[in-house]
Amino acid sequence: MTDRRTVGIVLISHSRPLAEGAAELAAQVSGPDVLVVGVGGTDDGRLGTSLDALTRAVEKVAAGAGVLVIPDLGSSVLTARSYLADSDDLPDAVRLVDTAFVEGAVAAAVAAAAGLTLDAVATAAEEARDVRKL
Repeated sequence: MTDRRTVGIVLISHSRPLAEGAAELAAQVSGPDVLVVGVGGTDDGRLGTSLDALTRAVEKVAAGAGVLVIPDLGSSVLTARSYLADSDDLPDAVRLVDTAFVEGAVAAAVAAAAGLTLDAVATAAEEARDVRKL
C-alpha cells in the first residue's frame, strides 16, 4: 500500500458472506491501495444489519479521501441512513449511494484505485446501476 489517500468503500448487506464476497471481488480488481470492507448479518450469524459493525467498518477504511457506503437493500439502507444522521463526528466524509451492489462496488473500487475524488467514485458507482449485462 502506498501513502496515497484513496476513497474507502464499505459494503453493507443483510448477509455477512454476501458482503464479504462482494468486498473481496472489489478489492481484487482495485489492488492494494483501496480499502474495501464488507459487513453484514447479526452478531449471532443471522440475517440483518448492525449499526455498530457499520461504524467500525467506516472507521477501518477512512483514509482521508472519504468513504463510500453501498447498501444491498431494505434495512441496510435504513442502518446506513441512521449512521449518517446520528454520527456527529464522522471520521471522514461519508457518502451513501444507490447502486447495484456488486457492479457498483466494482466500479467504485476501480474509480478509487484511479485516485478519483469521493464525488467521482460515487458517480462511477451510481452509473454502474444502469450497465446492461446482456
